[in-house]
Amino acid sequence: MREYSTPAIIGIPASAHLADTVFDRGENHPGAVIMRRAAATAGPAGDRAAPWRDVTARQFRDEVAALAKGLIAAGIAAGERVALMSRTRYEWTLADYAIWTAGAVTVPVYETSSAEQVEWILADSGARAIVVESPAHLETIAEVLRGLPEVKRVWLIEAGPAAPGSASTVDTQPLDALAGEGAGVGDADLSQRRMSVGAADIATIIYTSGTTGRPKGCAITHGNLLANARNTVHGPLSVIFDKPGASTLLFLPLAHSFARIIEVGVVEAGAVLGHTPDLASLLPDLAAFRPTFLLAVPRVFEKVYNGAALQASDSKVKDPIFQAAARTAIAWSRTFGTHEAGSGAGPGLALRLRHAIFDRLVYAKLRAAIGGNVQYSVSGGAPLGERLGHFFRGAGITIVEGYGLTETTAASTVNRPGRNKIGTVGQPLPGVSIRIADDGEICISGHNLFIGYWHNDSATAEALTPDGWLRTGDVGELDGEGYLRVTGRKKELIVTAGGKNVAPAVLEDRIRAHPLVSQCLVVGDSRPYVACLITLDPESVGPWLARHDRPAGMSTGDLAGDPELLAEIQAAVDEANKAVSRAESIRRFRILATDFTEQDGYLTPSLKVRRNVVTKDFASDIEALYS
Repeated sequence: MREYSTPAIIGIPASAHLADTVFDRGENHPGAVIMRRAAATAGPAGDRAAPWRDVTARQFRDEVAALAKGLIAAGIAAGERVALMSRTRYEWTLADYAIWTAGAVTVPVYETSSAEQVEWILADSGARAIVVESPAHLETIAEVLRGLPEVKRVWLIEAGPAAPGSASTVDTQPLDALAGEGAGVGDADLSQRRMSVGAADIATIIYTSGTTGRPKGCAITHGNLLANARNTVHGPLSVIFDKPGASTLLFLPLAHSFARIIEVGVVEAGAVLGHTPDLASLLPDLAAFRPTFLLAVPRVFEKVYNGAALQASDSKVKDPIFQAAARTAIAWSRTFGTHEAGSGAGPGLALRLRHAIFDRLVYAKLRAAIGGNVQYSVSGGAPLGERLGHFFRGAGITIVEGYGLTETTAASTVNRPGRNKIGTVGQPLPGVSIRIADDGEICISGHNLFIGYWHNDSATAEALTPDGWLRTGDVGELDGEGYLRVTGRKKELIVTAGGKNVAPAVLEDRIRAHPLVSQCLVVGDSRPYVACLITLDPESVGPWLARHDRPAGMSTGDLAGDPELLAEIQAAVDEANKAVSRAESIRRFRILATDFTEQDGYLTPSLKVRRNVVTKDFASDIEALYS
């Protein structure tokens, strides 16, 4: 099949605005709990004995309105850009909806961004103000602000001393003070400002983190976000979002489009939203919050699985139990095919008995570790892999994989919980069409398609086909039912010296499944064979050293030549090679002395490897693979 479309189920009126739902719900369902706020960010009276506090629809509406009035009083006009640089927290969503209520445009900035990246985004977007999380963030961008006279105001989420010298050029205040500044703005004025903006107007400019080149600003409208969110949460994912008591704890960076569409989707669905900024405290937060569904990138699921496998490997009793439990979960899931686990045909008696035993021994503990209530999860941002998809479904957590780009308002396709083709990214969302071009490139059209790159007409023209479809740069295929399988990146396809086309993702995803592996980069363009660079997971190295009687202080570099470790990694490579032909298989690998991290510039904020940076900085290691 070359093209598949799913008709929209919900239309968006021309007058629709993202903040409408907040105000409608605050008026009609004032006591409904729509968020839960961590006590750590709830102010000085935060009670650690009750770490999550309910926020009602009326409370949220009133806070949004007060902050929006402050923005208007501060001189922010309709259509002007306000940047937002913070970790994922309640105030991020509060500021986002306040900016929209004031008729302005939110420009997210990753809180890990360098000063140079912040300078580009603020200058390119023409931002008039910025909300930053802490004085430490302000310190990072103080010099940038001195060179951007257009940025007139800075508001701090966490009060504290301003960065040295910054106050001399930019008016800096606590975000709380902004609400007081708007006391003179009336409700009628606020309503008029909100209603002056409609579905066709820009709501946000999201700068692609990009694995190559300078970020481009994707201009996304109120209509894009509303159409995508409403058609998803009330359509294919209604069983997740419309469930009574539905809730999720958001930990992905809200500067990323995936987390952003979830923010909007949860608000539109009337589910309960929580935020946590620190992955180090994620498991305790999940245990306290007890969400019913999760949103994550595949690396999170890999870490959960590998962590459980690593913990079991410390015991000669637990390790074989976990390995048998993993095999059983995968086998159990496979028997259901695309149907909901537990429905219709399924496993035979022997497999059901094994599954029941391992549910008590292993799966129940894994579910309890993430709060005990999670039944579904949505994965995006990168391929998940069939092994993990079947394992988690067999363990009682159905992961529905989706696909999209920032240019498509994050989501374009998704699997349905009741018809989940593991290994695919599902069918187009309602109102979206997928087309496979003659060269295999995935092209997308629909109400989720952005209106273009901000102030970059040439890049917009290059991204779109003559008839208005987005060229994604990804390669894939549609099956007879319209399910999409992404097979690789068009620009990342490796062509060996022998002329063989190789998709790196297939190999990389399988190698990263090994608990010892953190990252993997397959190389081989114009080379005689395929090879790869591998980094080790620092959290896994320590336990491995203890199990193999190695000195605790051995570095990753010291381990690069360890015969036992090399044998384990070779086994992972051999397993990955089973997925490809011999001409596409990895012949050699090299373990690097350092990991790829976002801080070092080797990963994007959404944890994708910046291939061009890695291949440049590790050129000598790549050459060694062919010496």
